[in-house]
Amino acid sequence: MLITTPVGSREAVTAARWPVPEERRTVTVLFADIVGSTGLVERLDPEDVRALQQAYFGTVAAVLRRWHGVVEKYVGDAVMALFGAHGSDGFDAYRGVRAGLEIQAALDRRLPAGTRLRVRVGVATGEVLVDLAGTRDGGHGAASGAVITTAARLQEYAPPGGVVVCAATRRAVAGLVEQRPLAGMAVAGKAQPLDVWRVTGVARHRPPRHHGPLVGRRRELATAGEEIARAVRDRRPRWISLVGPAGSGRSRMLHELVQAVSTVDGAPVRWCVAHCPPFPDGELAPLADMVRAVAGVRGTHPPETVRRRLAAALDGLLPPARRGAAAHALAEFLAAPRDAGAAARGAEVWRETLLGLAAARPVVVAVDDLDRAAPALNRFLHRLFAAASERGLPLAVVATHGPGWADLLPGAAGRRRRVPLPALGTVDTGRLLRHLLDRAGRPAARAAALLPLVGGSPAAAAAYAATPGADGEPGGVPEPVRRLVDARLDRLDGERRAVLMAAAARGAEVPAATVDRMLGWPAGRAEPALRALVDAGLLRRTAAGGYAVAEPAVARVAAHRLPRAVRAEFTRRLGDAGTAAAIRPAGVVADDAGGRAACPAGAGRRSGGGARPAPVPAATGRTPGVSSPVAVVVGRAGAGAGRPVGVSGGAPAGRARATARTGGNRAGRAARGRLGLFPGLVDALPGGPAALSAGQVRRVGVSVGQVGPAAVPVGQVGPVGGRPPTVGPPRPPHGGRARLDATSAPARPRRAAASVGAAA
Repeated sequence: MLITTPVGSREAVTAARWPVPEERRTVTVLFADIVGSTGLVERLDPEDVRALQQAYFGTVAAVLRRWHGVVEKYVGDAVMALFGAHGSDGFDAYRGVRAGLEIQAALDRRLPAGTRLRVRVGVATGEVLVDLAGTRDGGHGAASGAVITTAARLQEYAPPGGVVVCAATRRAVAGLVEQRPLAGMAVAGKAQPLDVWRVTGVARHRPPRHHGPLVGRRRELATAGEEIARAVRDRRPRWISLVGPAGSGRSRMLHELVQAVSTVDGAPVRWCVAHCPPFPDGELAPLADMVRAVAGVRGTHPPETVRRRLAAALDGLLPPARRGAAAHALAEFLAAPRDAGAAARGAEVWRETLLGLAAARPVVVAVDDLDRAAPALNRFLHRLFAAASERGLPLAVVATHGPGWADLLPGAAGRRRRVPLPALGTVDTGRLLRHLLDRAGRPAARAAALLPLVGGSPAAAAAYAATPGADGEPGGVPEPVRRLVDARLDRLDGERRAVLMAAAARGAEVPAATVDRMLGWPAGRAEPALRALVDAGLLRRTAAGGYAVAEPAVARVAAHRLPRAVRAEFTRRLGDAGTAAAIRPAGVVADDAGGRAACPAGAGRRSGGGARPAPVPAATGRTPGVSSPVAVVVGRAGAGAGRPVGVSGGAPAGRARATARTGGNRAGRAARGRLGLFPGLVDALPGGPAALSAGQVRRVGVSVGQVGPAAVPVGQVGPVGGRPPTVGPPRPPHGGRARLDATSAPARPRRAAASVGAAA
């Protein structure tokens, strides 16, 4: 049974950041519970129990707030929290795992003297339907999906004091934390045991392995290399920024630059490289990793070895009288990078060390993902650059970051160069795909089908090439790509995000007037947001003057996020306006090269430990508790009808069938559908303003290769608590692929459990 929080009513939100109060989202769920709490309480005085509870819940809540988690509910001694429920930064699973680890450590420090609690923590990642309007701590809103049950079962399976994760979470945090496999976990209702891993700690950064040739970046590589050479020859420091969105290959470019610029005019170049992980342990922690790399120090070395190697690294770079104190300051910094005083002293010594190193030979200081770093690291680089400029040293600073991050560098006029990393061209993308497919043991001919989906992104190319069953993922997008797209969507304000998702739901070129009708806005309101999305690269102008989503992955994820009820209302509005249009349902992707709409194999099956998408009924009518009509558009113009997702059979195009059934869902609970809070959209509860008669069906025009949605919301939903992350930077693949063939012969639709009648 799914764990949900039914909510009987909800206040209308008219000024929400995002006008749709419910979304299908990929979230990470954390469950934490005390081991043996019953026996512990029996032994304690009631006053001691109260003090213990206050310390426990206060500590857990503080940790969750630090990692931007949302407390969904308290169940006895258990705490359930959501990460990514309102806003995603692309690292929701990592934040959930780090919160679990910190809960264990914090309880040992903050509980009353003589009291020891053991806590089990389970973390799972998957798809849910989440209510956004009440996203706040203690909101007790509903996130409905099987992933919640999975997280609760993982918590029961975890050892005392341990944090265990599911397969989807494990993939999302790979390389960021240390993990070891446990025995498979048997879960009632699942045919196969679940793969489970225990997280043992945060991983040290390991440089990623880059295989194969660099594709399509030779010009950018030559430009950056020439800037470094100019800094060395002129003895005037230069600042080079490798700028591109996440997934554009910034880290690969930095790796290639280190290999390409090993000498300048015969002089060896010393590279000092730091990588900024998400949420580093200390503002200057990446700098501590740079010190370790230069001095040859490892985290497992004893303090005596660390000090000896640091002193050897400083030999000849600092005066002998200062060398001992400097080595001691750096050793303290490496031992406690979170200590503000130790970090400040260590950073000052390291700046002088780098300047001394540059006086002897050319030096390049590089920082990967500088936009993740704290301001303190940026200030360190600025001061280093200014001091090297005053002394006329052959030093260059190379930084990689996203295009939305602005680094103001005073006093560097003419000595700063931004090297953009645009999307790869068609030819280069094809070359990269063929190489990646060959390395993965898949047919290189598959590159032609993947080419339009990748959008010139190297990261997307790698994800599609490595995921044979990408169409089985929610929205037909591999989980690494979806994490990137989710973060991009959640950085938009409410109005722009609404416009983008409406355009993606339309699934084709859309004029501004159509977007206004879909959203219930007055004429002209959507146009400024559409233009802003074009400037941001998310939309493109078409030859006919309309708009279309620029990247296939963005279109798929944005359309998949909309609940079926909202897409059904879009269809109704376009039908009322006399527009022949179809709204792309969740899980249906854009037409492939063969003119068919590909339906992910995940429709109607579990994916990523998340909710099981309900089948789309083959007919329109009334959903139990929902009185608005549902329109289904199938097939291609002039062709036989196809089949809606999750339903075999269909109906001939142009022939309307309408039936109405009442009843509950499989568990016997009444389904409650909400059409969102666009102006003019109200809760479609029985007797509400949107109620229509059971037989009222609106005809919608047929659109080529697309399927209209059926509004069958699953479960009962309500508000979810917490605030979104303030920082801005998964699902296992399924085999098989279901397709909607618009040319297949019409067949009689099957009866589906919990489905309600309707037809197009």
